[in-house]
This record gives sequence, C-alpha cells and structure tokens, in this order.
Amino acid sequence: MINPVKSIAPRYKLMTLILFFCSLIVVSSVYLTLPLLSVFEDEFQISSSKAAWAGSAFSFAFAGGGLLFGGLSDRYGRKKMMISGLCLLTATTLVIGTVDEFQWLIVLRVLQGLAASMFPPSVLAYAIEMFPINKRVTILGFISTAFLMASIVGQIYSSIVVLELSWNYVFYILGPVYFVSFILITISIPNDKTQKPVGSFFTPFRHIGGIFKKKGLPLCYIISATLFISLVGFFSTLGSYLSSSLFGLSHQEILWVRAVGIIGMFISPFDGRLVAKIGVKNVLWCGLILASIGLGLVGVWENLAFLILASIVFTAGIAMALPALISLIGTLAGELRASALSFHMFMLFIGASLAPIISIYLIDTVSHMFTFVMLAGLLLLSTVVPFYIRLEKKENTISQINQHKQTNVQNH
Repeated sequence: MINPVKSIAPRYKLMTLILFFCSLIVVSSVYLTLPLLSVFEDEFQISSSKAAWAGSAFSFAFAGGGLLFGGLSDRYGRKKMMISGLCLLTATTLVIGTVDEFQWLIVLRVLQGLAASMFPPSVLAYAIEMFPINKRVTILGFISTAFLMASIVGQIYSSIVVLELSWNYVFYILGPVYFVSFILITISIPNDKTQKPVGSFFTPFRHIGGIFKKKGLPLCYIISATLFISLVGFFSTLGSYLSSSLFGLSHQEILWVRAVGIIGMFISPFDGRLVAKIGVKNVLWCGLILASIGLGLVGVWENLAFLILASIVFTAGIAMALPALISLIGTLAGELRASALSFHMFMLFIGASLAPIISIYLIDTVSHMFTFVMLAGLLLLSTVVPFYIRLEKKENTISQINQHKQTNVQNH
C-alpha cells in the first residue's frame, strides 16, 4: 500500500521549487535598472536624477499595484492572478527592449511594475492556503528568500548582460524567462479553491480598511516598512561607501561584495523549524535583533573583511525575520490574509522607496558610518513591536501542532 504522506511530499517539493524560482525572477525586475542608470544617462542624454525614474516609476507602480491586485485575488483566485501577471510581464518586458525614447521607457516600466505586482501578494496567499500547517512557514521561508535574493540577483544579472551585450538585452532575455514561468505555473501548480464572489467588484478593496481592525495587525506593518528601509538603505549606502576613497572598489567589485550577502539569506527556508521550536513571535524578534547587530557592526570598523562578515549577519537576520513576519500577518489576518499580505508588500516597497532618500540625506549631512548606525537603530527600535502583539491561545499552539505532525510523519 502506498504511503499517502510520501506520495504527496514530492509534489510539495516541486511546488516549492517553482514558486521560489518565479518569485525570484519577478521581484528581480524591481532592481534591474539600478546598474543601468549611467547607461540610460548616456543613451538618452538625460540627467542622473531623471534616469533614476526608471527605477522609481516601477517601484511606485509595484507598491500601489500590490494593494489593487491583492484584493482582487480574493475574488478571482490566486493562481489566476499569478498567471495573468506573468503573461502581462512577458509582453511588457519584451517591448521595453525596443524603446528609443526615455518617456516610453518610463511608461512601460510603470506597466511592468503593475504586471509584476500581481504576483507577490497572490503567491503569499496561495502558499498559506494551499500548503499544510507544518510546511507553511517553510514555503514562506523560500518565497521570502527569493524576495531578498532578488535585490542582489537582479543587479548582478543586468550588470553582466549590459557588459557583454547592451541594455536592451536585459529585457530581451528576461521576457522569455517570464514566459517559461507562465508555463510552469499554468501546468505544474494546482488550482486554488476560488470562493464564490460576494458583493461588488469593489468589495475586496473595502477589506483593506478591515485589516486595521484586526488586533496586532497594524503593528506588523511598522516592521514591514523598517525591514526594507534598512535592507535597501544598507545596499544604497554600501555602494557609495565602497566606491569612496576609503576602499576605491570598482562597480563590478561592489556587486560581488553585495552578492556575498546571499549567504546569510539561506537561513530563511529553515524558519519553519525555528517557529516549531520557539514560536513565530520569538523567531521574528531574534531576526530583528540579529539584523540590528549585523548592521550596527558594519558602522563600527572601516575594514572590508569585517564589513563583509557583518553584512552576512545582517542579511541572515533579515532572512529570519521576514518569513516569520509574513506568517504572523497571515495568522492575525484570518480571512483577510490576501488584503493583509498585499498591504504588507505595499509597506515593504514604500520602505524601499524611502530608503535611498534617507540614506543619501544622512551620507551628505553626516557620514557613511553614521548612516549604518542610524539604520541599525531603526531596526533595533522595531524589536519592541512584537511584545505588543498578542496571539490567540490556539494560534500560540501551532508550533506544538507542527511538532506532533512531524512526529506522526516520522512514525509512519
């Protein structure tokens, strides 16, 4: 007789791999143009501040679109939104490579941002609803790792392509990759159970107000913003810091220093085991403390090897905190989890949009070292937030349920 647990396990592994890959390449589109700004300045004969809109236009559309499409996935289904987003992302990405006027690049980056924003809130809600409790934090860990790795992978990818070919091929190559992702999601991911639509088309958007009535949930969004203010602020400051006369690294060398941070991000898939042992709030708190320590250490000693080690500690802390935060939001939100997670993504990328502004201001007015310390201080302040979030008794016992289920699986 076939053990049902063993027969189902490979399917979840395949689903995890596909969702990880698709999450990585979709969110990478946020960071594609960061290494291309100087290229756009020369190509379109524009100022650096204007060239920066190639990234900002996408980010604002991505953040706002997450609110729109997160609510719609409640009505039309998670898989349908993911498929629709990848289909539109394929088309807009290919067209971007053909433009020869900067204003059209901006317009298409906005459309690309809207298309990409259909994916993250839908994939998070899909993972929470379609994976069993004992696998839920693990899949969220993989998706969160993909979101974090995208901040580095997107920049490295576009840098390599533009050095070997031209900026157009960054989009020509990525378009077919999005199409492959569209096929993978379509044929390999089971359909979610779409509930019968209730109310009007605008009903899902009213849910956004409802999430602020959930006890403890609004406090989670404070952490959402501070996580990406610190993450993107760190990378923004790091580039300027390493290219200064103190280190004098080249653009390519800076990218490889950033890439080392990926090592710390591999802790994220193990969040599930940590949550089962010490609870989701404790994992979140430990992640915030670890990230604060790592980021604070970056601003202590002007030594490259020490800086690299501290950056690994920092990214490990972020990678520990983010999936725990997503799991906590999903638990607190209940039936409003899609709207709650879409607002989480909105706050993440609002934080990502504010981070360069904050970092540049602090660098110009004080110093790089002070900027690192201030960003660490912001994270450290957010560590008090979990103490004000209360979970219901039955939610506090999820770790015990996980342990019992894992024991049962081993016994069978």
